Amino acid sequence: MHRVAVVVPAHNERSLLPACLAALHRSAEQIAPVPVRLIVVADACTDETAAVAAAAGAEVLTIEERNVGRARAAGIARAIGAGALWLATTDADSRVPPHWLRWQLDHARGGADLVAGTVEVGDWSGWAGPLPSRYERRYRGLVAGARHGHIHGANLGFSAFAYAAAGGFPELRHDEDRGLVARVRATGGRVVTDAGCPVRTSARPDGRAPNGFAAHLLALAAEG
Repeated sequence: MHRVAVVVPAHNERSLLPACLAALHRSAEQIAPVPVRLIVVADACTDETAAVAAAAGAEVLTIEERNVGRARAAGIARAIGAGALWLATTDADSRVPPHWLRWQLDHARGGADLVAGTVEVGDWSGWAGPLPSRYERRYRGLVAGARHGHIHGANLGFSAFAYAAAGGFPELRHDEDRGLVARVRATGGRVVTDAGCPVRTSARPDGRAPNGFAAHLLALAAEG
C-alpha cells in the first residue's frame, strides 16, 4: 500500500483539532517512507478551524454543507483524485494511537477491504453519576475478543477500490459511517472489526453531529 490519506471532517474545532492532527502526524511517522496525505474538511466553520489545520501541516478543503457525510465524502474524493489507495478517517475531537495507520495497513495487506476499530473515552470529568460505568458495560457487551459490533467514523479505514464499488459515504448528517460499512458488506467487501487499536475520543456533551456520540451519551445519562 503506497499511497495513504487521512480525512478529518471538522465543524468549529479550533480547540481540539491541534491534538488530533499531532496524533495523526505521529501515526504517519510510523509508516514512513509511505507518504500520507492529511486532509481536514472544514465544514461550515465560523471559527479558525481552517487556519489551525493549515498551520499544523494539513491540506484544507472548505465546504458549506453542515453535513458530516458530505464532508467525509468530499475529503475522500479529494484524496482518491490525488491517487490515494488506502483511506482512513477519524474525528477532530479524537486522537489516534501512534500505530494506528500501521495497524490498518497490516489488515489491508491481509486482505481487508474495510477496517472498523473501536473508541475509548479520554476524559469522563464532565459527567457525574453512573454514566461512565453504564457506558463501559454496554460497550464491552459488543466486544468479543478482537471482534466487535461497533462502527465509528473516528476509527475507520478502507481501500479506494472498495469505497468506489460501494458508492461511497451516504450523504447523511449522522450514521454515514454505518452506511458505508453496510454498503461495503453489500457489495461483497471484506469487513474486519478489530478492538485492538482504539482511538481516544471526547465525551463532550455538545457534539457536532446530530444523533452522534454526544447524543448517545446524553441518552444514556437520561436513562438514570
